[in-house]
Amino acid sequence: MNEVTISQYTLKDIEEGLGKTFKVNITESMVSEYAKITGDNAPIHMDEEYARKTEFGHRICHGMLIGSFFSRLVGMHLPGENGLLLSYSCRHLLPCYINQELTVDGVITGKSEATRIITIKATIKDEFGKLLVDGLLKVVVLK
Repeated sequence: MNEVTISQYTLKDIEEGLGKTFKVNITESMVSEYAKITGDNAPIHMDEEYARKTEFGHRICHGMLIGSFFSRLVGMHLPGENGLLLSYSCRHLLPCYINQELTVDGVITGKSEATRIITIKATIKDEFGKLLVDGLLKVVVLK
């Protein structure tokens, strides 16, 4: 795993428009480990023969596995060590397949000094720029 420096943004450092982006490659191992952790062994995710007969034509990744990268966005990048994810909503628009490279992007769209809460517009796109997941995150900034 690549070493990543954890961002240390404080509330005063954060302005609307501040953004962070990172890439992640979805592997067979990630899908298998996610299934082990959650117990979600649905055949659309785990059985290629079954999945070939569906509208997707192949196994697809668990939606929550893909959405979980919003946690990395908050905890490592925006704001980083001073962030605590309060709430999130996401729409899964297109499936993600094993061996895809994803781009996770977040941009600050709001900030409340009084509550110390920031709003992040977050997206996950595939290597072709297609939007897979669209999200809205509420994050409390601890410092």
